Amino acid sequence: MGLAAGAAGAAAGYALNHRRAEPAAETLLGAEAFARTNAGAWAKVFDALRTGVCVVDGYNEIAYANNGAGALGFKAGQSLHPDSLRGLADHVRATTAPRQVELELGDADAPTAVRIDIAPLPEDHVAVELTDITELHRVERVRRDFVANVGHELKTPVGALQLLSEALADAVDDPAAAARFTTRIQHESTRMARLVTELLELSRLQGAEPLPAPTTVWIDRVITEAIDRSRTAAGAKDISLVRTGRRGLAVSGSENQLATALGNLVGNAIAYSPEATTVTVDTALDGDTVRISIADEGIGIAAEDQRRIFERFYRADPARSRATGGTGLGLAIVKHIAGNHGGQVDVSSMPGKGATFTLALPSVAAQADRTAPHTGEIDAKVTED
Repeated sequence: MGLAAGAAGAAAGYALNHRRAEPAAETLLGAEAFARTNAGAWAKVFDALRTGVCVVDGYNEIAYANNGAGALGFKAGQSLHPDSLRGLADHVRATTAPRQVELELGDADAPTAVRIDIAPLPEDHVAVELTDITELHRVERVRRDFVANVGHELKTPVGALQLLSEALADAVDDPAAAARFTTRIQHESTRMARLVTELLELSRLQGAEPLPAPTTVWIDRVITEAIDRSRTAAGAKDISLVRTGRRGLAVSGSENQLATALGNLVGNAIAYSPEATTVTVDTALDGDTVRISIADEGIGIAAEDQRRIFERFYRADPARSRATGGTGLGLAIVKHIAGNHGGQVDVSSMPGKGATFTLALPSVAAQADRTAPHTGEIDAKVTED
């Protein structure tokens, strides 16, 4: 049991010794006067703690519980629960040695993970400290899943490179086969390099590095850069890139990050669209929110997949995603960039009828051009004016 838990136990014991007189004292003195007594002061201190603190008597009845304990379901006048915790309290009384355990309490569908420290007090009482560690468990679970997913994603191109290099060594006398294997090696190495780059980008966005100081970012410039990045891919599939909506909008943040987010969204729209279709980038001002929408005429996304597509490595269509060179990290990066800018990203789609991703960001209320909305089509094969 740590120093904080030991101190909490000692202080809880002090509070217990005074609690027996609290009802009469509070009745006689009034709430305000009672709050100025030692017992009232200790009660205020414990109720201010985020950690739950209980004092349990020799019959495993809760004699005192602060607000933090009450939030976890431990209230004064009730029996200590569950049975395993009562047994642990009895063991602490018998051995006078502090113990620690982690339990899941509450609803089986959404349990609360709690670290429980128990320390002995005089007169067969024990102090119980309750710390909600549900978020720590969630983060640990995400970390394990992330490591497993990274290992799986890297295993595929690494294994392919090994096999292709062996095949290339055996094809030294066959120029056509050697050229074919070389092309495949370049494809797999590019895919692995992209995966590593996006992993590093995601790690940086999640707090591995401090965020850059925010500046005023003009959305027109960001959209132009995102379209330029995707011009070659769009031209290869005869896809037209159309820019519509309000001009002169601005937000506060990082221009590089926002260009990455929009580049990912436009790139995805092109990758999952058939040839000779249109990808539209629209901007609008909705109150104090700038909305940037990227709409395609592609395969669409099923409703059950829309809830998960922003998760790392989740693919609605794994086979198609691998064929397009996707890593499963692009939309996760977009989500984190939106969050870093105080905004969010949403999707609206129906299978077979395309998808629309909307990036919503707080506006800085700085519009350079308040004229009527402008619409213009940008041929992917022609330089933008």
